[in-house]
Amino acid sequence: MTSQSGLDGVLAPILTPFRDDLTPDPVRFVALARILMDQGLGLAPFGTTSEGNSLGVDEKIVLLDALVEAGLDPGRMMPGTGCCALSDSVRLSAQAVKRGCGGVLMLPPFYYKTVSEDGLFRSFAETIERVGDSRLRVYLYHFPQQSQIPITLDLIERLLAAYPGIVVGVKDSSGDLANMEAMCRRFPGFKVFAGTERLILPVMRAGGAGCISANANIHGAAMLDLVRRWRQPEAEALQKGLEGFRAVMEGVPLIAALKAITARRLGDDCWRRVRPPLTDLPVGKDAELVGRLQAAGVAA
Repeated sequence: MTSQSGLDGVLAPILTPFRDDLTPDPVRFVALARILMDQGLGLAPFGTTSEGNSLGVDEKIVLLDALVEAGLDPGRMMPGTGCCALSDSVRLSAQAVKRGCGGVLMLPPFYYKTVSEDGLFRSFAETIERVGDSRLRVYLYHFPQQSQIPITLDLIERLLAAYPGIVVGVKDSSGDLANMEAMCRRFPGFKVFAGTERLILPVMRAGGAGCISANANIHGAAMLDLVRRWRQPEAEALQKGLEGFRAVMEGVPLIAALKAITARRLGDDCWRRVRPPLTDLPVGKDAELVGRLQAAGVAA
């Protein structure tokens, strides 16, 4: 299955495997990345689903380097590089550019709340200026439920004016379709990725670029199929199928559940591990989840 060009299409926020001592396992990480990319998916490592904010900067760099050194296409990678510390965001973003990544996914600094638009603009601007590389492509990460720091349309407008060709898109995980449609209308050519497969079809119809969803780790091929066929008569049925799948996954602790399904598929219980403060999915919950997924037409 061939991939979309550049970073359009569907990107998987790839799960991060941990060894017994809870250190990241680059070998397993690369193996899963290869499976996902062979399906035609791009990768968005170190986001929420990757337990990215439970990983140190050095750990992320080791994992990113492992992907590239394994021969996987960095042009189809959008690693998460937005951190609370400016120096961390700069270091990760610069490494992503050095490694040839197609873009970086940048959370705003999320510890301080009720920060001003000027403060957020300065944070993104300082990161971009300090990286100082025209190859940098920034995708903003709008996830207000988690970060408590929204990225407004006015902020996007300021960043696009100041950094044309560098600030190029957004992942909107708010679930607010009206906001995604407004971004598509207001900023032609700005790449808007839905953060949920529930909204692939309406976002594509509004002019969006695709989807970056946690569930692409286990059902990404179906999402990519809809992105490719969103203009076809069968698109509504494809979207409805994804909504049924999403409903199953919304009823479980998502990261632990995705890891449990991945462990079953790969025959490797090491995949079940999450880093504290998250907890592993209880083994007894597996059968229930598998049954619900199979009822939704998804092999588990």
